[in-house]
Amino acid sequence: MERREATGPAQHEVFRLGYVPGATPAKWARVFRSRHRDVTLELVPLAASEAERAVTDGLVDAAILRPPVDREVLHAIPLYAEEPVVVVSRDHLLAALDESEAVAPADLADDVLLQPADDVLHWAGAPGAEDGAISPPGTPSLEVPQTTADAFELVAAGVGVLVVPRSLARLHHRKDVTARTLTDGPTAPVVLAWSIERENERTEDLIGIVRGRTVNSSRGRPAQAQAAPKEASGAPRTKPAPARGARKPTRKPRRRR
Repeated sequence: MERREATGPAQHEVFRLGYVPGATPAKWARVFRSRHRDVTLELVPLAASEAERAVTDGLVDAAILRPPVDREVLHAIPLYAEEPVVVVSRDHLLAALDESEAVAPADLADDVLLQPADDVLHWAGAPGAEDGAISPPGTPSLEVPQTTADAFELVAAGVGVLVVPRSLARLHHRKDVTARTLTDGPTAPVVLAWSIERENERTEDLIGIVRGRTVNSSRGRPAQAQAAPKEASGAPRTKPAPARGARKPTRKPRRRR
């Protein structure tokens, strides 16, 4: 991936926001574009395995990705955490469950669990796993799919089951597989990451947007709005004009001596 610069007679500033499969940057992109019409925002799709390096190498200015990230070179703030689902073939016993019914890890004890090379869940022993993370249920597959898309192919063929964040189940949805919520499984956190060395004003603007700052907040509004003149502290104060139709106060008659 090569970094491209804006060209042409009217060269706009370009801000590149990367995102991994399943991430949804659209709502934040809309707000950013509405506040910075003089900046070209490019949304750059990234493979999960390439996202961190894309930020580190400056191919994107920031990225919505899944941890872990190297905190020595990148800043990261949490955005949200996705719940896991188990994906099974239409012929699987769990497919007979109602879509509102959840599955526990113990229900997968007799299944072959597919874990692709680009797995984003933090099972016990995986990089970024928290203390107390659960171990993968079932029997590990002898075959390691290279991608999540490859794993869906194997699920459809009845080779095994797959646990992924719900967004990836939607992204790779197909008619011959189905998904059910997995309780007590590892969640999939999503963060906004950017380079410590290349933090800039636009990055700060994006941070404010994802944190919900309004355009009128001190760190979330355009510079021209922040520079709006305030009333001078030494300006003379004038009394408000009386309302139309209001009675004028009558003078107290003087006493005759």
